[in-house]
Amino acid sequence: MPRYVLLRLGQAAVVLWAAYTVSFLVLVLLPGDAVAALTGAAGAASSVSPERLAELRREYGVDEPPLVQYAAQLGDAVTGDLGASFATGRPVTALLAEALPPTLTLTLSALTLALVLGAGIALAATYGSRPWLRQLLLSLPPLVASVPAFWVGLMLIQLLSFRFRLFPAFGDDGVRGLVLPALTLAVPTAAIIAQVLARSLMTALAEPYVRTARAKGAGPVRVHVRHALRNASLPALTVAGLLVGGLLANSVLVETVFSRNGLGRVVVSAVTTQDIPVVQGVVVLSAAVFVAVNLLVDLLSPLLDPRIALGGPR
Repeated sequence: MPRYVLLRLGQAAVVLWAAYTVSFLVLVLLPGDAVAALTGAAGAASSVSPERLAELRREYGVDEPPLVQYAAQLGDAVTGDLGASFATGRPVTALLAEALPPTLTLTLSALTLALVLGAGIALAATYGSRPWLRQLLLSLPPLVASVPAFWVGLMLIQLLSFRFRLFPAFGDDGVRGLVLPALTLAVPTAAIIAQVLARSLMTALAEPYVRTARAKGAGPVRVHVRHALRNASLPALTVAGLLVGGLLANSVLVETVFSRNGLGRVVVSAVTTQDIPVVQGVVVLSAAVFVAVNLLVDLLSPLLDPRIALGGPR
C-alpha cells in the first residue's frame, strides 16, 4: 500500500511537471509581447518609452532567455509560488484561491448529477424486459454524448429560464443559479457514463455468478444492484475519473455562458491580456485536480473489486 501510493504520487508529480512545461513552451512560442500588450506599447502611437518597457520586462523577468525563465519559474512553482499576475500584480495563488471554490462547486455538482443520471439510465436500460424500451434507452447515450455542452446550455436557458422561468439564466443566485450550469455539464458526461455502465452491466449479467444468484432465488433488483452493479461499476468509475478534466475545462466555458464567477472569468481575462503567470497557474491547477481525482479512483478500485491489489502481486 505505501509503495503503491508513493508510486502514484511520483506519477502525479511527472504529470504536473509535464503540464507546466508544455504550457510554458506554448506560451513562449505564441507571437506577441505580453508586457507590450499590457502597457499598450504594442500600438504605433504608444506613450510608453523604450526604457520604461525594458524596465518592465526586467521587473517581470521576461527579458531573460526562455531556458533561464523556465528554470527560475519552475523552481518557484515547486515551492508553491506561481508568480504574480502581469495585469493586477497580485499573487497567482491568491487569484486562483478566490476563483476555485465556485468552479469546484459547479464541477462537483455536475459530476454528482452525471453519476446519478448515468447510473439511472444504465440500470433502466438493462433491467427492463421490453426490447424496444431497452433499445431506446441504449441509443440515447451516444446521441446525447455527441451534443456540445454549450448547445445544451443554450437550450436549457431557452426552455427552463426564458419560457418556463424556473431558474435564472445568468449569475450566481444560490442553488437555483447552479441548476442550469450543472445540468449543462452533467448531461453529456452522464451519457458517456451510461454508455459504459450499460455495456458493463450487460456483460456482468451474463456471468456465471449472476446465474447462480438467480438460481438461489435472488430477485431482479437484488441481482442488479448487489451482484452485477458492484462489479460493473469499476469501468464507469474509471471513466468518470478521466472525465473530471473535461468537466473542469468545460466549466470554464459554461461559467462564461452563464456569467458566473470562477475560473472562467479569470481565464478569459488572462488570455485577453496575455497574462502568462495566470494562464500557467490555471493549467497547473487543472492538472492537479485531474491527478488527485484519478488517484482517488485508483484507491477506491480495490473496494469495488477485491481482486485488484494496491501493492501488486506479492
